[in-house]
Amino acid sequence: MEQIGANQSFAGQQLRYKHQSAVLNCEMTFSIYLPPQAVKGPVPVLYWLSGLTCNDENFVQKAGAQQHAAQHGIAIVCSDTSPRGYGVADDPEAAYDMGLGAGFYVDATQQPWAEHYQMYSYILDELPALVNREFPVDGKRTSISGHSMGGHGALTIALKNPQRFKSVSAFAPICSPLQCPWGDKVLSHYLGDDRQAWAQYDTVELIKQAKQHLPLLVDQGTADNFLTEQLKIELLVEAGQVADYPMQIRMQPDYDHSYFFIATFIAEHMAFHARALL
Repeated sequence: MEQIGANQSFAGQQLRYKHQSAVLNCEMTFSIYLPPQAVKGPVPVLYWLSGLTCNDENFVQKAGAQQHAAQHGIAIVCSDTSPRGYGVADDPEAAYDMGLGAGFYVDATQQPWAEHYQMYSYILDELPALVNREFPVDGKRTSISGHSMGGHGALTIALKNPQRFKSVSAFAPICSPLQCPWGDKVLSHYLGDDRQAWAQYDTVELIKQAKQHLPLLVDQGTADNFLTEQLKIELLVEAGQVADYPMQIRMQPDYDHSYFFIATFIAEHMAFHARALL
């Protein structure tokens, strides 16, 4: 692990590192914010998963989360959104919604993707193991959040592993890859044509099967240009009602899909996670 960035922020440290990932078979970067409380001992940690085209720096630079992380004494780990580097497969047409910057937080089973695109295992196991070993964080007090593709990742990872997380939240998540064009395109390439294999990465399907209920918060803007075709928030609402899964789903009038939306409500998400973590 090599440090490649460091900035003081709200009396804490915003740090950036690169490391060789055995799971992804390539070099990866991640960012971590350590609040000022970390100098006194381990602090709880929130994992943030970003959306299509992003890397580990978008949230760090645009969301304004450091102030609220410092207030609550919570570390924030921001991963990259896909494997990268020489030899890592990409969309042959260089489309933004598959390949580099579009790992979808699944473990690919099809070639050429399977060699590197194991983002589910990276987020669930390899990255937390590294963070827990190298930084003053309490790995037993962990929550997860994300935006769009990352909201899909946060929700599916938490729902599949409720014992690992204290809470989960999302901004404008892709709720059902089984029922949207992004899912049709990406999961058919990463996982193959058997749609039953896709269900393990579909929030709506996982809600139906959930035996353990985590604190769950979703914010969705009503002016989001992806809302109707890709995000399918109404399917999540319906699934939650049918499964009697308690969740907060808030429709925010006139907000779009951008980081302006995230920055507006990030304080409330940090407070939501603090109630579960502290």
